[in-house]
Amino acid sequence: MTSNKSSLEPPGLSPESTTGQAFGQAEPTEQPDPPKHSRRTILAAVGAFALLGTATTVLGGSLLNPPSSTEDGDFSGETLEFLIPLASGGGTDTWARFIGTELTNYVPGRPGFAPVNEAGGEGILGTNRFARSAKTDGTEILVGTASTVVPWVLGRSAVKYSFEDLKPVVVNGTGGVIYARAEAGVAGVQDLINRDRPLEFGGISATGLDITTLVAFDLLEADVTSTFGFEGRGPVNLALQRGEIDLDYQTTSAYGSAVAGIVKEGKAVVLMSFGQLNDAGDVVRDPNFPDVPTVAEAYETLHGKKPSGEKFEAYKTLLGLTYTYQKGLWVPEETPGKAYELLRQSSEKLGTDPAFQEKASKVLGGYPLVADTGVADRVRDAYTVSSSVRSYVTGLLASKYNIHVE
Repeated sequence: MTSNKSSLEPPGLSPESTTGQAFGQAEPTEQPDPPKHSRRTILAAVGAFALLGTATTVLGGSLLNPPSSTEDGDFSGETLEFLIPLASGGGTDTWARFIGTELTNYVPGRPGFAPVNEAGGEGILGTNRFARSAKTDGTEILVGTASTVVPWVLGRSAVKYSFEDLKPVVVNGTGGVIYARAEAGVAGVQDLINRDRPLEFGGISATGLDITTLVAFDLLEADVTSTFGFEGRGPVNLALQRGEIDLDYQTTSAYGSAVAGIVKEGKAVVLMSFGQLNDAGDVVRDPNFPDVPTVAEAYETLHGKKPSGEKFEAYKTLLGLTYTYQKGLWVPEETPGKAYELLRQSSEKLGTDPAFQEKASKVLGGYPLVADTGVADRVRDAYTVSSSVRSYVTGLLASKYNIHVE
């Protein structure tokens, strides 16, 4: 027998029994069965769901997956989170906090700024995390630097990220020079070869920024041996002044304080600059060292011809990665085009503002923020590392420095 009692029966009271009903509680009033749906009503409901499904398909699922709020040309209410994969207080951290603080003033909606340091594994751990879980709406931004690029170039097993899966918003370069201790018998680049005793280079790590210098020495066929393990370029500079090593390099930002004085005193000799890559991928003189020959020019002086071959290709690749495009802001490749363009255009406005340029002269070392419409393509080319370049670099480390990349 079918019960006609309402489905709104008090909790715990079975429709089939009133045993244990509270004293004085009235019997539930019987309710009629709900009317049966007509065939017309059922067909109308089915049609409505079909229409919804069609609309969802036609609109690319936008009804169920609405566009990111950052695609409307306004970042108001948002926060730009910069993932800095290195410790606070260093050069990359200083750069990122300066750029982030300034950039948010140019992004429509004036978003907040949240720098997040996630140090560990020479920058690898934080970059791995970003690649694995960063939001793709343009609000989470990776700060990239040579410290995280070189391990990727070397194919280290700890690296779980690829710059081929990221898109550059803005990049900024630096430069540097290689210099020698005068008392080591060095007056110019010609004294790098055919020596009775090799010159000693002071390094931090062969698998870090030093790699570009090591490849330069190999390209030039210089008579050089290396000692690694210094805590920074400052200690290397002091070791050179004490006569413990003969060769060092310094980046542009440190040149004035570390090198210019001892060059003026005749204690050191600037041999060459690393140079810069131009838009065509050629090595040109560094604008901060216009009178200093580049590594490529030093090769011509030593060997009477222009450099070419795998060693030179490796040098140009590393020059782009570690100097010309040393630092940058990156977002996941899946970031919506409108959100990406908003960030890029805001960065371009920032970089071309004379007031910012004046303020940034010390922090950026005179190298421009690059965020024009072609930046993604140029950086993509620079960050395309061939298997032959990787093979040469890892082979050099193994054969000459007994360093085997894991």
